[in-house]
Amino acid sequence: MKQVLRVLLITVLLVGINESARAQTTLEKIERTGTIVIGTRTGSPPFAYVNKNNDWVGFSIDLVEKAIVPVLAKKIGKSIKVEKKESAPQTRIPLLTSNAVDLIAETMTDTQARRESVDFSITYFVTGAQFLVKKGSPINGIKAAAGKRIAAQQGSTNARIIRERVPSARLVEFPDQPAAFQALVQGQVQAYTNDGIQLAGLKAKAPKPDEWVVVGEFYSYEPYGMAMRKNESDFRHLVNVGLMDAIESGRYFEIYEKWFGKKGEVPYPLSAETKRFLQMQVVPK
Repeated sequence: MKQVLRVLLITVLLVGINESARAQTTLEKIERTGTIVIGTRTGSPPFAYVNKNNDWVGFSIDLVEKAIVPVLAKKIGKSIKVEKKESAPQTRIPLLTSNAVDLIAETMTDTQARRESVDFSITYFVTGAQFLVKKGSPINGIKAAAGKRIAAQQGSTNARIIRERVPSARLVEFPDQPAAFQALVQGQVQAYTNDGIQLAGLKAKAPKPDEWVVVGEFYSYEPYGMAMRKNESDFRHLVNVGLMDAIESGRYFEIYEKWFGKKGEVPYPLSAETKRFLQMQVVPK
């Protein structure tokens, strides 16, 4: 009799565990809580940062709130709040896989290696790696990094490429962008390498922007995507629909102009080639 009861108890527990696991799909979680939790940045203007009014704002946050959330809300039939949690190159995939966040919305490059752990949306921004240096620095590109102290973010594609292409560079990795820039300001390193748009953002927000220069041709191709847990095709489809609708309707370009236009936080003109690439991703209805 005790053996029978033990078997029944184990069966009930297993059913409960399976039901709990089944209920943890991202869409069901969002429907149940009325909230989407995004992993984003506090110091990567203009993609995501805390402004002087202590508001957490940025281009990627606007895309979530104005392009993706309306599609999710229509699907589940109720309004959705956006909760933000800080993420960084070394923490964003663990945040996703541990269910701490539902979507990474920041400056994350879509790479084949990362696709082994997460899924990506369509590309929503394209840039490439460069260097931020003090005006007058002899460093003017990746070849000039040889033998120099170069800052990079931990877990970034830029750090990996520098190791592979310039093994003599003295790479110093930092947990986030503000720490890397501070090391540059203090002379601990001679250059900071990151995606060009992020460096442009740092320069624009620096106390004395004219002291700094973004240099070098792109030495990498960095297509940004929004990352999510693997094998959740329904959620990925809705994220993509939100981004594609925004591109097709022109809302994406309005948001882009707000942050990157002539009067934006970080002027970074959208090239005709990049605009065509974004539009080519839109699937005809």
